[in-house]
Amino acid sequence: MMVTAALLLLGALTAVVAPRLLARAAWADREPVVALWVWQCVVAAVLLCCVVSMALSAAAAWTVVRVRVFAPAPEAVVEAYALDSAGSWAMATTVALACGGLWTGAMLVREVVRARRQQQRRHAELWLRAPLLPGEKPGGDRLVVVEGERPDAWWLAGPAPRLVITTAALRRLEGRQVDAVVAHEQGHARARHHWLLRCSAALAGGFPRVPVFAAFREEMHRLVELAADDTAARRHGRLTVALALVGLNEDRGVFGPCPTPEDHVPQRVHRLLSPPQRLTPVRRLRLTACAVLAPAVPVLVAFVPGWRALGGL
Repeated sequence: MMVTAALLLLGALTAVVAPRLLARAAWADREPVVALWVWQCVVAAVLLCCVVSMALSAAAAWTVVRVRVFAPAPEAVVEAYALDSAGSWAMATTVALACGGLWTGAMLVREVVRARRQQQRRHAELWLRAPLLPGEKPGGDRLVVVEGERPDAWWLAGPAPRLVITTAALRRLEGRQVDAVVAHEQGHARARHHWLLRCSAALAGGFPRVPVFAAFREEMHRLVELAADDTAARRHGRLTVALALVGLNEDRGVFGPCPTPEDHVPQRVHRLLSPPQRLTPVRRLRLTACAVLAPAVPVLVAFVPGWRALGGL
């Protein structure tokens, strides 16, 4: 089956080449929302290559699956895929891809369970630090102020989402800067960035040696912060957001001579103070459309023999 081999080769090339191409793209920092969309489409294309390959391999290995997959198709279309000539490797390919799919699902479930446990623990800690006052209803306020010597603010997702900010942050930040921090965290919540982080962590944890998944996790952590920065900057100005970032992080050593490579706060502040020129709407639309084509290519490749059999090509 040449189609299955072509899909597997396409998926492997995408997994290796796409991260390198996107790493060289200078427009990602200028348009983080578009970059987030492009990364999701690339990962979806790799996963779709595996899913379609598994379906075709299973159709070649078992007649029962073949009948279901090609049920409405004419006999000429079924013959065009040469399913009978696949040999024993079709079953091995199906089993291997199915195991990969089960492992991916297990990693995603593990990540979701881990995140929920962490949320429950943090919610319990929050109730200890900020218990309900007499007459106060649970879930009534979405903003919670807690005592803390370290300036910090974070969005606590879950059934009763909360925006938590410490008293040290309120003492250090001015009014507009506090509003900018709130807008930044609300940007994360509205865009459901926590789900992107969970999915990327699950894929990278399950397949650490696949370049596209490892790069996907790293870029998600960076791009979601840039996107939230832009959301806050549109409402409160870039300088206000930059000063809020400095106020929250200046005691953590991220602006010193040896900041940690994983911390992107200095780059975020520099980007806010020296904003790069945005792409034109036409180019943003072009990038979005090209990203949509990435997951469409495996589907087109899978349908090529059928179209030829029907005289479409």
